[in-house]
Amino acid sequence: MNKLFARYALLPDGWAKDVLIEWDAAGAITAVTPGATAETGIAAPPGGAAGAETVEYALPGMINLHSHSFQRALGGRTEKAGDSKDSFWTWRDLMYRFARNITPEHIEAIAAQLFSECLRYGYTSLCEFHYVQRAPDGAMYPRPAETAERVIAAARLTGIGVTMLPVLYSYSGFGELALKPEQQRFKTDAQDVLRIMEALEPQRDAQVEVGFAPHSLRAASVAQIDEVLATLPKQRPVHIHIAEQQGEVQQSLSWSGRRPVQWLLENVHVDQRWCLIHATHLADDEVSGIAQSRAVAGLCPTTEANLGDGLFPLESFLAQGGVWGIGSDSHVSQSAVEELRWLEYGQRLQHQRRNIAVSDGQRNVADFLWQGALRGGAQAAGRPVGALAPGHRADILILDDTHPNMFGLALDEVLGSFVFSGNDNLVKDVMVGGQWVVRNQQHVAQQAIAARFKQTLAELREFR
Repeated sequence: MNKLFARYALLPDGWAKDVLIEWDAAGAITAVTPGATAETGIAAPPGGAAGAETVEYALPGMINLHSHSFQRALGGRTEKAGDSKDSFWTWRDLMYRFARNITPEHIEAIAAQLFSECLRYGYTSLCEFHYVQRAPDGAMYPRPAETAERVIAAARLTGIGVTMLPVLYSYSGFGELALKPEQQRFKTDAQDVLRIMEALEPQRDAQVEVGFAPHSLRAASVAQIDEVLATLPKQRPVHIHIAEQQGEVQQSLSWSGRRPVQWLLENVHVDQRWCLIHATHLADDEVSGIAQSRAVAGLCPTTEANLGDGLFPLESFLAQGGVWGIGSDSHVSQSAVEELRWLEYGQRLQHQRRNIAVSDGQRNVADFLWQGALRGGAQAAGRPVGALAPGHRADILILDDTHPNMFGLALDEVLGSFVFSGNDNLVKDVMVGGQWVVRNQQHVAQQAIAARFKQTLAELREFR
């Protein structure tokens, strides 16, 4: 039976009691019935709805809207100070050196490890901003989508839903500066990206979508972006790095006289299909412009903190009705809870106040954060995810109601404890597309995936 009975389930309008969730063989939710015991006459206690597994707390799985999966293998290896003051730019040099020796087989193994971890910590969908396209010598693989296909294979192995975003990466800086030798693995022009997207088209199904990602205004021209957009179907998502660092803003001003977001909004039609990753350093008119465009602000607090990027102007953006979501980017953390926690904590430190991310209709911070990130993440993924509702994917998290942090809570305290109390993982079971992929906090293929990942690390460390 494709049924799950939850004593409490987080629906788009908030928590509901005695909810029967049903889905079809393709993994799409067909019915969500609150008050199921009364309405259907099913005798729920002690077993819940007939033929359905019973759980205490069910909520939609989170969407990770920004991932460079290969960087998972770099975690912890860049935390040693250099001779000069370290920054995003010095970290980037280390990342380039690391990427130099990765093979397609390594990419698949690393992605599988990452995805299994993301699932265990609450993500059920992910947007892969994929730019390692070429072989180490800079040649295109015989199969132009070779490395992207490897990431998708890892997603299918682990069960996570994925939006693959082949990256347009032609230049090293504003003004169409030539790529540096260490960037040749990432090199693509508009026609390369279109060929990769065409090769990926047979992969598209209920678990896989394909969009497009101009890397940044530093690495792609407006003419190139327009060339790809002319072919890309209108509903497909478009992601771009933007205004992550103050140095990037200054370079943009020197080149064009405009800040990056100003330039983008004035030269490209940005709408709800767009996701602006980081958008950390914004003038007031840029905050308003993004909010009015209905594009998603893609925020990655743990990576932005790790790289010393800065803090997004969340309070102002929320006041203007801006849409936002979260991603784990370089994967120094794989936890949806940690991204949301530090999104709020960063604002508290900046404003020296508490409980920033709220609205007039929702005063519980964790509820506001979880629901907001679901909506923005689903929009950025371009897939029917992020809600326990008919027509959406059956992507469901089950919380560990036996954990001490969950004891004796009022219903409006559940997400607050989940997001803001302690460091234990409270995600017990995870379903994606109607299939259980995590049981009792263990991924169903965890041991085999971890063994392959360890072997990959051993091979990569030989190149130090």
